[in-house]
Amino acid sequence: MTTKLSAFILLLSAGLAYSASPLTDRVDTTGFLQIEAPSFDSLTPKQQALAYWLSQASIAIDPIIYDQLSRFGLRQKALLEVVVANKAKVDPAVYAKVLDFTKLFWANKGNHNEGTAQKNLPAFSPEELNKALTAIGRADLAKEAATLRQSLFDPDFEPMMTAKSPKGGQDIIQASSNNFYLGVTLADLKGLAEKYTLNSRVTKEKGKLIEQVYRAGTPDGKVPAGLYAQYLKKANGYLEKARGYAEPDQAQVIANLIRYYQTGEYQDWLQFGRAWVANNGPVDFINGFIEVYRDARSAKASSQSFVSITDQKLSAAISKIAANAQYFEDKAPWLPAYKKQGVTPPIAKAIETIVETGDFHVTTIGDNLPNENEIREQEGSKSFLLTGSSHALDQAQGGSTIGEFGASPEEIARNKKYGITASDLVTSMHEVIGHGSGKLSPKLTQSPQSYLKEYFSALEEARADLMAYWNVFDPKLKQLGLVESDEVGKAMYDTVARTLVMQLRRIPKGDTIEEDHQRGRQLTARYIMDTSGAIAIEKHGNKTFAVVKDYDKMHTAIGKLLAELMRIKAEGDYAAIKALMDKYGVHFDPAMRDEVVARYKALNIPTYWAGINADLTAQLDAKGGVTKVSISYPRDYVKQQLGYSAMYRTPVSKP
Repeated sequence: MTTKLSAFILLLSAGLAYSASPLTDRVDTTGFLQIEAPSFDSLTPKQQALAYWLSQASIAIDPIIYDQLSRFGLRQKALLEVVVANKAKVDPAVYAKVLDFTKLFWANKGNHNEGTAQKNLPAFSPEELNKALTAIGRADLAKEAATLRQSLFDPDFEPMMTAKSPKGGQDIIQASSNNFYLGVTLADLKGLAEKYTLNSRVTKEKGKLIEQVYRAGTPDGKVPAGLYAQYLKKANGYLEKARGYAEPDQAQVIANLIRYYQTGEYQDWLQFGRAWVANNGPVDFINGFIEVYRDARSAKASSQSFVSITDQKLSAAISKIAANAQYFEDKAPWLPAYKKQGVTPPIAKAIETIVETGDFHVTTIGDNLPNENEIREQEGSKSFLLTGSSHALDQAQGGSTIGEFGASPEEIARNKKYGITASDLVTSMHEVIGHGSGKLSPKLTQSPQSYLKEYFSALEEARADLMAYWNVFDPKLKQLGLVESDEVGKAMYDTVARTLVMQLRRIPKGDTIEEDHQRGRQLTARYIMDTSGAIAIEKHGNKTFAVVKDYDKMHTAIGKLLAELMRIKAEGDYAAIKALMDKYGVHFDPAMRDEVVARYKALNIPTYWAGINADLTAQLDAKGGVTKVSISYPRDYVKQQLGYSAMYRTPVSKP
């Protein structure tokens, strides 16, 4: 599970200075950030070669997410890129509009905002698109443009990528434009025994439900190729090359992933996960069908990847929390029946990413994997803190938001002094002792996702956050040298309240929250406000603020909610989480949102963010062996994305 942007871990990224601002470009409310990985220079030549081939495998799977999020995604992408690649031939005014929309399209992996799930519309018209195609000599694409017209330009056609609170009589599958299901309804899926839950599209053929498996197929043909075979085969080719530069244990990890991509079998995925979680090389990676946020059922996983380098020095502080995982499990406020014994301390480390692709975004500043409970309970997990992303985000955003949304001079001063440590701890404890905590009831015969469905991911994000909030005042953190004062906890609680207001800036339309991290945060703050009065909404002049009224009462309410969420997860209590989430986590006042959006806009800071990866260039000998790898940090997002497309995309064919 991932931690999206909610705070900045400055403490860990201290001393990582950019030579220039990481903000390289901006389109409306989206900023484009250059991400650096200075630890790359400390790697051996063999490790650098490993990182190169793993990065190529990451880029190879990138197209998959565009198709997963929309059945029109890859075709839209190809059409837009034809125009963007031919700047000199297109009217400058039209080109500028197409370019801006294409940048947002790449940033969001389609024409829906990755955070709000709401549809983005182009500023250019269908006629202007056709004019551009004619100007570059591709009038033959007019038919393709006409076919895609509704999907690109009609605001009422598939307006939501993922709709967990649908309107208009549709169910959560019908109202979602993503491509995990084709021609089926939620009722159709009732009773379906899915064999490939994570990695398949469910469709209906001649009245029968079919799982179209994501897999490359085996070389001997015994396992046939499935969906996305062309991308998975290309990724496997690069992974095979990476094996030659990996240490034996990690080479086996890579071999297991290759096997999984060939077969698509869940047992092969588990075998990969078990080997991966036990490996802690300085060059690490994820690559697979992993998170289920995009599926309204929380069942189908989206494709994502990153390649990382461990920052050994900064990892030391995080490891202190991991080493005491059993202590924090024992101190959890839930019933003993749900407490783990013999907790395996998770691998916890600070990392700098070289490349992030697929459904992995720069706003993810923490990650804890694998998600499979059968691995977590036996082998443990890995927790990553992405210091390169957090550092770039902090430098680009600055500290002006606290001045606008802090309710009092005391809150602002506390945040300036202790907010760094508080932010660091939230991310660290969320990933290290949050997601991996707790024990399921033996009565559950399936994963919690199967029972909790569309509410599972939001519950799990809230539960992981709450573990940080619950433990921040524990004296153990002072003993570990991670907390200087109880003021750190107060700064953390101030942020919990303040986020109730501030996160609305990311939802410019509607009156419901669809994104799971945002739902989890609102659930927490609204529950505390309603059940204890420890948080209150106040008006200071014409501005709205959320403030903490009683820190002790807030801690008590946090314990109660955390215990209940653990019980719900352990028992698979769908009715209970639906009641909680529908009451506290989904709906908001659009008038307050409009006010917040206007206040944030006045700060002139981007609301959304996209990352520009490092570029690795390899020199190869006559046999294809890597002799040297160079790293650079491009500031041209367009050039990088078009370069990625050249790796895999077949040009739009003539009709």
